[in-house]
This record gives sequence, structure tokens and C-alpha cells, in this order.
Amino acid sequence: MASDQIIVVNDKMQTEYQYHLEAPEGADFAEGFTPFYPPAKMLELGVFEGKYCNDCRDEFPDNWFDTAKMSDEADASANYFGVKSRQPLQTWCEKGWIFGPDPRGWFQWYCRYFLGRRIPDIDAIQIKRWRAFARHAGQIRANCDPGDVFCRPRQRQALLQWSYDPFI
Repeated sequence: MASDQIIVVNDKMQTEYQYHLEAPEGADFAEGFTPFYPPAKMLELGVFEGKYCNDCRDEFPDNWFDTAKMSDEADASANYFGVKSRQPLQTWCEKGWIFGPDPRGWFQWYCRYFLGRRIPDIDAIQIKRWRAFARHAGQIRANCDPGDVFCRPRQRQALLQWSYDPFI
């Protein structure tokens, strides 16, 4: 997808929501925002129990789903580490973790940001949340032997779902 394009969203959570792509796909990220994986690779590895993008695939490039692990029902075995590592969307809403025009949360924001949408205030909030998530990598380094990639699988799955390297 090219910049200067308008995306129109019609799915179960948004109707006629529109956004403008201002940056090239996968480029011109904010300083210090260095996600480890693009959304397509995250979907390929297995995130959100295979269910995250089921009704909103039309919004994103088809090639993001060529090798994605998808499931009609939430299935922890679709996750790379084979464990459930997420809370229900209702919990995210109750805790105030949903910001701006992205009713599915951080990963939806990241997908749209990766495509080239920019909303400075919302971007700053989400990038700050992403940076704060790095603490989980520190916990893995402090509590796992190097090379033991299945030590703390829930934290590693969560790192993957926030586009950090879970194989640290």
C-alpha cells in the first residue's frame, strides 16, 4: 500500500472508519520505536490464538495472511509458544488500555501505524506503552538460562505479541 491512500474500515467493530496513509509501509517510524517484527511475521509465527484479524483482513494487505496462523476460534496452540497469553478485550477496555480509533488495542494500532497511518498523540501513547513492555525481556534475561527459549513461555508469547524478540 502506498502513502496518500485512504483506507476505509468496515468490520464488526468499526463502520465507515477512514484513515489516511501518510508514510510508506514499514518506514518512517518515530525515533526509538524499533519493533522487532512486522505484523505479517507476527501473524505467521502465531499470535493472539490465531483469532485476532478474522473479521478485519480486508483492511490489511493480502500477503500479511499468506502464511498467517489463523483460527476460527481462539486456539492457544496457534500461538508460537502454544500458550494463552492475552486477556479478553473487555479487560483491556476496563483497564483503560484502548486508545483512540483502535478498538482492538495495541496490535491494531501497530498494524495501522506500520501501514503508514500517523496520529501523533495516539502514536506517542502507544509507543510509550511499547517501550514499557520491554520490562518483560528483562525478566526473561534475569530468570532463564540463555538458549532456553521455552522458559517463561507466557512472557515470551506476550513479547512476540508486542513485537519484541521473544528468543532473547
